[in-house]
Parts: sequence; C-alpha cells; structure tokens
Amino acid sequence: MARRAKITGTGMYVPERVVTNEDLAKLMDTSDEWIRQRSGIAERRHIEPGQTPSDLALAASRRALDAAGLDASDIDCIVLATLSPEADFPGTSFFLQDKLEAGDTPCFDLRAQCSGFGYALSVAKSFIEAGQFRRILLLGCEVHSTGLDFTDAGRDVAVLFGDGAGAVVLEANEDASDTSALLEIRLHAQGKFAKKLWVEAPGSGIAPARMTHELIDQGRHFPHMQGKFVFKNAVTRMPEVLIEALNATSLKLDDVDLFLFHQANLRINDYVAQQLEIPPEKCLNNIQRYGNCSAASIPILLDEAVREGQLERGQVVAMTTFGSGFSWSCAVARY
Repeated sequence: MARRAKITGTGMYVPERVVTNEDLAKLMDTSDEWIRQRSGIAERRHIEPGQTPSDLALAASRRALDAAGLDASDIDCIVLATLSPEADFPGTSFFLQDKLEAGDTPCFDLRAQCSGFGYALSVAKSFIEAGQFRRILLLGCEVHSTGLDFTDAGRDVAVLFGDGAGAVVLEANEDASDTSALLEIRLHAQGKFAKKLWVEAPGSGIAPARMTHELIDQGRHFPHMQGKFVFKNAVTRMPEVLIEALNATSLKLDDVDLFLFHQANLRINDYVAQQLEIPPEKCLNNIQRYGNCSAASIPILLDEAVREGQLERGQVVAMTTFGSGFSWSCAVARY
C-alpha cells in the first residue's frame, strides 16, 4: 500500500479584538452597508498590542496537536504559509518553532499569498509520500492589521483583511483499510499579473534602499489592488482548478461533501458556487466574521467545519484558493 498523507488534527485561532464595519467607518469614508454589499464582511479580528504572528500560530498549533493526540516533539517538520512575516528574516516558522520548544525540528516559511495553504499542502504531501517525514505541522498565519491604510485612500483594501492562524497536522497513512488521504492537489500561477495585487515596499528590488520616506509618503508600503480585475480572474480560475483536481481523482462535483473556497470575498464564492450549481449547504463561509485571512483562511475554515460536525471522517472536501501572484490551487481530500 502506497504511503499517503492524512489530516489527523486541525486547529485555529483568531485574536479576541473584534473590529466591526462601524468601527472602520469612524476611520474612513465607508459604511456597514457599503462593505457588506461589496464583500459580505461584517467584522474581522485584529491583534492586540504586543501580539505577534507566531503567537497566533502557537495557539492554532496547540489546538491542532491536541486534536491529533500529539506533542510538538512528535512533529518532524513545520511548514508555515504567510504573506505577512513576523520579521524580514528569519521566517515566522522559526519564532513558532522556538515557542513550541520543538528542539531542532526543521521549519520554513512558504510564500504563495492567499494560495499559500494549498501550496504548502502540496509540499507536505510530497514530503510524506516520499518518506522524508512522517508527521508535519502545517500552518497558514497572517497579521494584516499592522500593514493596512486606514484612511480614505486605502479603504477599498483595508476593510477586507483580518488577522488569524489555522493549522493542520498531516501524518503518514499506510493502513489499507483507512481511506483518509490528500487525494490530489493542483497548483497554478500567472506572474504577469503580479502587480494587480501587491505590496511594493519594502523590497530588495528597490534601490538603493528598500524603504524610503518618499515610498512611505506615496503609500507604496500598503497593499494595492485592481479589484475588478482580481474578481474577474478569481471567478474564472477557481472553477477551473476545482474541476481539474476532481477530474484527476475521477470524482464529480456531486461526490464532494464540502466545498471550502478561499475567503476573499463572499460575492466571489457565491458566484463560483452558482456557476457550478453547488448547493449552498455544501459551501461553508466565515468571511462574514473574520474577513480575508489570506493563507490562514482555508485552515481556519477547515477547523470550524470539523469542530462543528460539518465535515466527518470519510467525507470528501475540496479546498480551492485564489490570490496575489496571481496564484490558485485546489486540494481534494478524503477527511
């Protein structure tokens, strides 16, 4: 029996601080109605002063490890997907590894933005199937709130994002009677659209200094997005990669018990579900409460689905992403 990668534990954590649309309306020219109509978001979570990305990742990790019945010392590798690292270097995973007291367990960050969790799943799946590692702790972790422009100039982007972390434990499965496995993962990217959604500075591509007063004055250290262009590509690419992944596993849409779409915009997810004629009860969304948590969105959503009994052992889940890069992915798993 070939070795497969199985999800054995999930966990998530979001900061306690709730930021409502009304709160943001006090900072910029926006309204609850405007935000809800364009994104479906009612509130999001922001870190408290002193909290760091690795703090969020630690809480999510502990919950995932508890669910898997493991300790940090049982983990062979830590993979953390993020677009908002705790420091320029080293990666957030190193700060997490220290807080987990994980000894000399290897760890690294992966950057594929809102598709980071899908890309990281593919890496972890390959590690396990190749026999290099047996147990992997995999996370998506983001702190957006410290890097947003909460003025009228940044309102189109600032209202969308939240902070949070989600984690899964993947383990080798060699039991022929256990069908749980990551069945297929498909990845894509289109770098020619990189500047349609990006944060330019600070960056080593800027000379002679990575950050200048001029760049700050111009707001080039804040995210910038061509929203309509991103929307058009998302509603095209997400159905494509979902069908591609399902075809590779000889599964049909009707065979999927739960669809988890990246939580960037509720309108995008509703549009995709309508295109594919997916029943609303098979699509789980939490963007209303958390906003877009980028690489953390899918693992947060997955953990909630498991803990609320919406995803049970033996059921099929499809996890589809789209994000900056452009990048998009779909992972199909039998939980």
